[in-house]
Amino acid sequence: MIAERGIVKRFVLGIALITFLSAATVATAGLLEVGQLAKDIDAGGKVIKLGEEEVTAATAGAPQTILVLGSDRRVADKIAGTRGQSDTILLIRLDPHNQATSIMSIPRDLKVNIPGRGVDRINKAYLHGGPGLTVKTVKELLATTGEPFKINHVINVNFRGFRKAVDYVGCVYGDIDRRYFNPQGGVYATIDIKPGYQRLCGQEALDYVRYRHTDNDIVRAARQQDFLRQAKAQVGVKKLFERRRQLTKLFGRYTESDRGLHSSTGILTLLKLAAFSASKPVREVSFPAIIPEDPKDTFLDYEVGKLHSAVTEFMEGRSRGPVTKATPPAKKPKKRKRRKRVPAGLQDARKLGEDQGIVASQGTPFPVYYPTLAAPGAQYADQARTYNIRDLKGKKYRSYRIVAKSGEIGEYYGVQGMNWTNPPILDDAHDTKVVNGRTFHLYYDGKKLRLVAWRLPGAVYWVTNTLTRTLSNKQMLGLAGSLKRAG
Repeated sequence: MIAERGIVKRFVLGIALITFLSAATVATAGLLEVGQLAKDIDAGGKVIKLGEEEVTAATAGAPQTILVLGSDRRVADKIAGTRGQSDTILLIRLDPHNQATSIMSIPRDLKVNIPGRGVDRINKAYLHGGPGLTVKTVKELLATTGEPFKINHVINVNFRGFRKAVDYVGCVYGDIDRRYFNPQGGVYATIDIKPGYQRLCGQEALDYVRYRHTDNDIVRAARQQDFLRQAKAQVGVKKLFERRRQLTKLFGRYTESDRGLHSSTGILTLLKLAAFSASKPVREVSFPAIIPEDPKDTFLDYEVGKLHSAVTEFMEGRSRGPVTKATPPAKKPKKRKRRKRVPAGLQDARKLGEDQGIVASQGTPFPVYYPTLAAPGAQYADQARTYNIRDLKGKKYRSYRIVAKSGEIGEYYGVQGMNWTNPPILDDAHDTKVVNGRTFHLYYDGKKLRLVAWRLPGAVYWVTNTLTRTLSNKQMLGLAGSLKRAG
């Protein structure tokens, strides 16, 4: 089947999940198990032969940078005896002294210099020289200040274990920004995932993260990073410890890794570091790629200055937001009669929003709120979706999702409401702010708002930004402040 063959392509997140989540649980459980876990990994996994100029040996207690590759080896490549191309290039930075664990995806269509090959897409480095040449290319690209960019471990992924890995950790709740739909199959796998906050298990999770045919490389990388962040936030140490042997066996069976991850010493060093980093949030660092104006130009470019800033953010693991501790809610201000103004960066969309609210109210047993404002040029993607969602104990709740397309390729924002009042996505707000008499809980990625939430006694609501955070903080707060009760 097309869907089954596609498992070995597109996505590296499952192994990234195993690498620094299951690893953390082992160190907390007892270091005597490391030898057995090393045997589990070594039993199935192959060693990537890399020299000292490519991989820097990790020292105990020091931060580590892990390069995770996912190769796109098609049937034609197997017949021709070629390696295929690296479809995903993901960097993970573990540093217990930083405020967050950093992840950054490098777009596969990025135009770079490949040592010994000249200028081409970065994914061609894997085709011409495997993981070794890819490592050299990435290190040269990210050495933006003249200082060498060091990589401590390299993991090359076979994706057949992704579905099992997601199921082993109990699936992942994801905030799905829009409908992902392709009923025909063919070049791309079939998929039908509707918008809204929901629980994704093996095959659906794989379909979601590898989706690629109606967005661009930047949006796809953002979606993968977002899924990893949500998985990291939800999967607890206890659950991973209970499944540690299965996860490490999956890791060994479906990966190739550098020699350092085939020894008890190397694994122990990484596990200790992961244990200290396990409580840190995941910081998504966007690669500053530039989409060409000419649609015929399929290369992505970048600005050196912005790349330097992104590398610095990645290495430093900066906090998600300017405020790391939530402030107490302010007193509700007295109402004053004044003419309402449309906030800058938004437009009036009361009638369209009301239509969405009416649809969302059908069969919804709690108050429905809809946005009366919209981003410039935005259009509602479809009718509001109403559906049931179950918590981790299986209790059923009602939910609705309103989806708006922002005008850019693959960019959607939305409004969610449900009577499940403590979903995992609303854990650990970074700050609070009062707007129009409502206390909003704020969730950041860097300095950009990712999500703005509002609570009532029997329901919760939130406005979620696009995957690449194209809405400004003022727009996000303006949209949240515009929510009006239907009916």
